[in-house]
Amino acid sequence: MSIKVVDVSKQYGEQIAVNGLDFEINKGEIVGFLGPNGAGKSTLMKMLTGYIKPTKGALFINDIPVIYNQKKTNKHIGYLPEHNPLYKDMFVKEYLRFVAQIHEVDKNEIDKVISRTGLTAEASKKIHQLSKGYQQRVGLAAALIHNPDVLILDEPTTGLDPNQILEIRALIKEIGKEKTVLFSTHIMQEVEAVCDRVIIINKGNLRVDEKLSTLKAGQQQIIQVTFDFKIEEQFVKQISNLVSWVNYHDNEWELTFDTQKDQRAAIFDFAQTQGLKILQMNTKNKTLETLFKEVTA
Repeated sequence: MSIKVVDVSKQYGEQIAVNGLDFEINKGEIVGFLGPNGAGKSTLMKMLTGYIKPTKGALFINDIPVIYNQKKTNKHIGYLPEHNPLYKDMFVKEYLRFVAQIHEVDKNEIDKVISRTGLTAEASKKIHQLSKGYQQRVGLAAALIHNPDVLILDEPTTGLDPNQILEIRALIKEIGKEKTVLFSTHIMQEVEAVCDRVIIINKGNLRVDEKLSTLKAGQQQIIQVTFDFKIEEQFVKQISNLVSWVNYHDNEWELTFDTQKDQRAAIFDFAQTQGLKILQMNTKNKTLETLFKEVTA
């Protein structure tokens, strides 16, 4: 396993930041790590990288225990914390040369990582002259320069504009083809666009750990429909695959189906048999964002 978390807890006085987390991440997975502010995401990431120690439990990077082998495990980890710690008065290439020396990496790797992260045209600029998106690229380059097996990214797209977010997403997806990536974010579309799997925690507790494809397959279909006349519930519940319904007003309904097959045609057929006309119909499918709200409410 690239990352293994075994019954890990972290407590500060009376406050429990992380509570008995258990999960494993395999090589080649890109995992979105979700949770509201204060859920314990950054705390766990800091424990994985050895910055803080757990109150109990064990953490492993490539089957090596983190607590007693921090220098060894850090050779396998590339870490980009939430607040990107850059020396902004340094030139991009100068800064990456400095990071390479810390990791005892051959200087030839610097040009490779600059090219890979799209920094070639910016390499001779000072870091403070770069946009926030390019500064994030510098942070990623620093995390990648020693060619780690595991990449841990804490809110890598915070403060970026939409174009910069797309660029960083594409870069993470490319990196994830050959490495294990664990990254936290508050942007659900980011997870759906990049990740293979989702882990959601709330108040330090694990609430969801599932492949994104499985979550999508299990999503319910919700359709809001307005008929031209009132209809009784006993007739509405005859619609096939219907599992629940809410009547907001006499002729306005929210219908939930247990299938991903488009049910709008079934509603049209139902309306025709009942002599009704459809004034309005909208799909409101259950999304990852809906799931997140449910498990973190």
